[in-house]
Amino acid sequence: MPEPGKKPVSAFSKKPRSVEVAAGSPVVFEVETERAGVKVRWQRGGSDIGASSKYGLATEGTRHTLTVREVGPADQGSYAVIAGSSKVKFDLKVTEAEKAEPVLAPAPAPAESTGTPGEALAPAAELGESAPSPEALLTGSSSAACKAPTSGAPDDPIGLFVMRPQDGEVTVGGSITFSARVAGASLLKPPVVKWFKGKWVDLSSKVGQHLQLHDSYDRASKVYLFELHITDAQPAFTGGYRCEVSTKDKFDCSNFNLTVHEATGTADLDLLSSFRRTSLAGGGRRISDSHEDAGILDFSSLLKKSFRTPRDSKLEAPAEEDVWEILRQAPPSEYERIAFQYGVTDLRGMLKRLKGMRRDEKKSTAFQKKLEPAYQVSKGHKIRLTVELADPDAEVRWLKNGQEIQMSGSKYIFESIGAKRTLTISQCSLADDAAYQCVVGGEKCSTELFVKEPPVLITRPLEDQLVMVGQRVEFECEVSEEGAQVKWLKDGVELTREETFKYRFKKDGRRHRLIINEATLEDTGHYALRTSGGQALAELIVQEKKLEVYQSIADLTVGAKDQAVFKCEVSDENVRGVWLKNGKELLPDSRIKVSHIGRVHKLTIDDVTPADEADYSFVPEGFACNLSAKLHFMEVKIDFVPRQEPPKIHLDCPGRIPDTIVVVAGNKLRLDVPISGDPAPTVIWQKAITQGNKSPARPAPDAPEDAGDSDEWVFDKKLLCETEGRVRVETTKDRSIFTVEGAEKEDEGVYTVTVKNPVGEDRVNLTVKVIDVPDAPAAPKVSNVGEDSCTVQWEPPAYDGGQPVLGYILERKKKKSYRWMRLNFDLIQELSHEARRMIEGVVYEMRVYAVNAIGMSRPSPASQPFMPIGPPSEPTHLAVEDVSDTTVSLKWRPPERVGAGGLDGYSVEYCPEGCSEWVTALRGLTEHTSILVKDLPTGARLLFRVRAHNMAGPGAPVTTTEPVTVQEILQRPRLQLPRHLRQTIQKKVREPVNLLIPFQGKPRPQVTWTKEGQPLAGEEVSVRNSPTDTILFIRAARRAHSGTYQVTVRIENMEDEATLVLQVVDKPSPPQDLRVTEAWGLNVALEWKPPQDDGNTELWGYTVQKADKKTMEWFTVLEHYRRTHCVVPELIIGNGYYFRVFSQNMVGSSDTAATTKEPVFIPRPGITYVPPKYKALDFSEAPSFTQPLVNRSVIAGYTTMLCCAVRGSPKPKISWFKNGLDLGEDARFRMFSKQGVLTLEIRKPCPFDGGIYVCRATNLQGEAQCECRLEVRVPQ
Repeated sequence: MPEPGKKPVSAFSKKPRSVEVAAGSPVVFEVETERAGVKVRWQRGGSDIGASSKYGLATEGTRHTLTVREVGPADQGSYAVIAGSSKVKFDLKVTEAEKAEPVLAPAPAPAESTGTPGEALAPAAELGESAPSPEALLTGSSSAACKAPTSGAPDDPIGLFVMRPQDGEVTVGGSITFSARVAGASLLKPPVVKWFKGKWVDLSSKVGQHLQLHDSYDRASKVYLFELHITDAQPAFTGGYRCEVSTKDKFDCSNFNLTVHEATGTADLDLLSSFRRTSLAGGGRRISDSHEDAGILDFSSLLKKSFRTPRDSKLEAPAEEDVWEILRQAPPSEYERIAFQYGVTDLRGMLKRLKGMRRDEKKSTAFQKKLEPAYQVSKGHKIRLTVELADPDAEVRWLKNGQEIQMSGSKYIFESIGAKRTLTISQCSLADDAAYQCVVGGEKCSTELFVKEPPVLITRPLEDQLVMVGQRVEFECEVSEEGAQVKWLKDGVELTREETFKYRFKKDGRRHRLIINEATLEDTGHYALRTSGGQALAELIVQEKKLEVYQSIADLTVGAKDQAVFKCEVSDENVRGVWLKNGKELLPDSRIKVSHIGRVHKLTIDDVTPADEADYSFVPEGFACNLSAKLHFMEVKIDFVPRQEPPKIHLDCPGRIPDTIVVVAGNKLRLDVPISGDPAPTVIWQKAITQGNKSPARPAPDAPEDAGDSDEWVFDKKLLCETEGRVRVETTKDRSIFTVEGAEKEDEGVYTVTVKNPVGEDRVNLTVKVIDVPDAPAAPKVSNVGEDSCTVQWEPPAYDGGQPVLGYILERKKKKSYRWMRLNFDLIQELSHEARRMIEGVVYEMRVYAVNAIGMSRPSPASQPFMPIGPPSEPTHLAVEDVSDTTVSLKWRPPERVGAGGLDGYSVEYCPEGCSEWVTALRGLTEHTSILVKDLPTGARLLFRVRAHNMAGPGAPVTTTEPVTVQEILQRPRLQLPRHLRQTIQKKVREPVNLLIPFQGKPRPQVTWTKEGQPLAGEEVSVRNSPTDTILFIRAARRAHSGTYQVTVRIENMEDEATLVLQVVDKPSPPQDLRVTEAWGLNVALEWKPPQDDGNTELWGYTVQKADKKTMEWFTVLEHYRRTHCVVPELIIGNGYYFRVFSQNMVGSSDTAATTKEPVFIPRPGITYVPPKYKALDFSEAPSFTQPLVNRSVIAGYTTMLCCAVRGSPKPKISWFKNGLDLGEDARFRMFSKQGVLTLEIRKPCPFDGGIYVCRATNLQGEAQCECRLEVRVPQ
């Protein structure tokens, strides 16, 4: 909004309006405030209005109304509404009427509409009660006459402006300020604001005495204020302006107008003439038919009216000056049109005057050489801006976008060498792309610098990702330039920052990141980062959360005071869970401990008691699954034995057949064997080691006979007696404990525990089986590679870990990437899988995991790299072009989708109707989209199909819709004569003639050309025929080739004929028998006969020229003259003239002209001039120097001039000497002589050039000389 100074923002979003209402009717005034809860006061004549029977006050949210009931003449006057520091005035006018209706005060009209005096000042009063009075406006106050903003217009919900600049008016010499406010709460960086006048003029380059730009930031309200301040306004400032504001991802602009009025005097102002009434503008409406002239006073006409002193029409510049200005600026081709438009009849005189006029080119007084209009430099390079001044001592200022450039570091370098001034900009960046100016005094020259940015390349591509719902996703890519502008796209649609901050974009040097805080299923797709030099593509797969159990908890059997450990492993290490005992939550204490490390959850129970025997469960949070196991308490049964009791092993179900104990690899194996015996027995642990395959077993020492009954294995027993280490044995009085820390596959086997004492011995065999994850499968094999899919096959692992393989997990990655992406969450039961959703043209690798009940194996080696490439789609628009008795011509268009594999060619096949065997029409592939299939059986009905091929194989075929009968189709011959050949064909001599005439007909018709009914003869005219057209060609046309040509196409007894008329034209011959028929006064009459040869075309006219006998310089008198006689006027008395005439046709003027043989003299009537006789005078004079040489002292290295002046007649011969030596042969000295001024130029003198210089002038009358001393100084 234009304003003399800063003003507070209005509290009203909708203001009341002055109205006119009939007496006895109610009227309602309505306002709306920016926010609810604002206290509003209504006033009349400066006094507050309260609710009464006369006035009704109402408030509803931000809407406030004042109702005046039964309006009478006493209610007429000025009213106001106040909210905070904002105050708006409005008027109520009461008229007499027979019928009136309630009137709602209309919303304010746009600022251009007219209004009453109170209404015009109401916005200014609302902005702090500082509105200028109408008298101040009419007397030319320097403050702006501001227009009220359109408060009825809704705010732009997506714009950046809080307040837009509004239209304004100012008188000549006054000042005005336009303000724009931009919300900065959501901006990370200050916005960029540009001010423009018209469409392209950037006002930042015009900053100076009359225009200033200001900006500020209010931290309390977080609003940026930008101001355009214009001082000493001139009429040329009138026009449209534009304010543009831009941030990183948003842009907004606002247009406004400035009107500059001429200053007016009160004596010349007719106020009454401006008090005209208009109808209510904007929201106003007519009260009744009897008040058609009622309205509001138009004060805007007073502001817009300009008063000028009437001019005397006699003093006006003649229109002729404008015509000459137009002609001066116009090209010569427009002279005739402009002369006809402005009524100039003397074309010859007009051309003479234009020739004598010189265009006034305003030369710069400050610059000898200005800046170029524009410069271009690559990013990171150096640019030099150079100007050459007229005054070497002048001060120079350099500006960038209107701001003076200060010397800072090595970025800007200012150089001054003689009259040259240079600005060097090093390491150019995009910030240096701007408008630059060189200012010398009050004159300046401008240029534009364009910084060319090299293409930004992808140095590290994006990687595919597979995440679960709710997880954080981060794509990272690295480019070749820091701070480069990039775009993120999802499935080809550009991503932008949303209010929900779903997508976040980060820049860190050359790295760019896209972050999705919580992934959803809708985020699945292909994401791309696009730069000016390419793009990187990656796939994101978001899947529902699904928990996999890698290891479930197992039943345990433990004894008293032992430790029980339940352990399970799940797929998600972030999953928490609850342990239950018999369905109730188990709380940890000093004996019961719960741990969660990574994916492993453990429940540890120390000092097991019979009360701990129960069902234990682990329930993961957020998943509907339950892992259960049972804890069995093992009771030790000890029978009373007398002393000298034989040893015995006490197990619940020991049996004599070896029991199998299963342990997971990596877990702890603890065999707790209760024993008894008196005296205390000795415990021996042994492990059977296989020595052969299917060989008879060799019993161990002291082993019972039945231990070696099996003839399938041979055992050797290893004694286990270590008490420390990974495998150890601990023995107490009543039990023996065998412990293996971190069970391995080598620990698998049959363990024998033997107890001995003097009374006897006891033995039990325990079979331990160690189960583990499977071995890694072999590298998978990839086959059946398609456009976005392939088939992956693999073999089972060599060792299944002791448990059956439950399924397989497949992963893939891009060849240059390090991130593997899982393809399945449900286990694959088969040994092959079809992988989909791959990007065509990208190289991938595959690997596979085997999974059993224990867990997942190590990954297999990666497969051989492969690239998904699909065959192209079917060709389009297959059509039969031509058919003969043995051939069929086909054509088609390339397929719509070619793919990354490119296009190798096309194959064409055919088969008879009703047959399914296709025959290849040509060997190999053809790259063309048309083919002629030959050697086909006549009369056969064939189907044709075409396939496109690439490295992935053939694509889908396209087949003709109907069978094609191989038989020539008889078609009547017909010539298709082009439109431009249906009229006379005109060609100039020596021009080529190329007449192409298409025709139709089957079989191929016979073409015949004739001229005037005779066959064409001669080698100059040739005919070329093709199956579809015929061409008549003449390399260089001659006049003899003119005539009528006939072309005929014939098939058997059918024919078609066309006639062409060729006219070869040339320049005409000159006119004949030019003679002077009469001469009188200043006029000469000429007459001639038409030329003998008109060039085979119509004559356009004649050109008549005249020449003075003295100069013989020809001037055109008449052009395009049609008659064969003319009068040449305005000849000069005493001169003799020759005349000549050219004939002219469409080719041009004749090569020669008809010329009068004798000159025609224009005599002076009645006066004989006798020339006077003069005595010859002798002007001979000896040389003399009018200005001698002067001694000089110069600095070495600067070119020096020695000057003097001489006179003499005849012109003397000049010689220069230095210390008596002639300088005529020395190339370092140049000698000039112009109108008696002699100059000797010494180029870059050195101290050796110092000495006495002599200038000698000699002629027949004598000789003169002058000398001077030259001192050459070396600068210190």
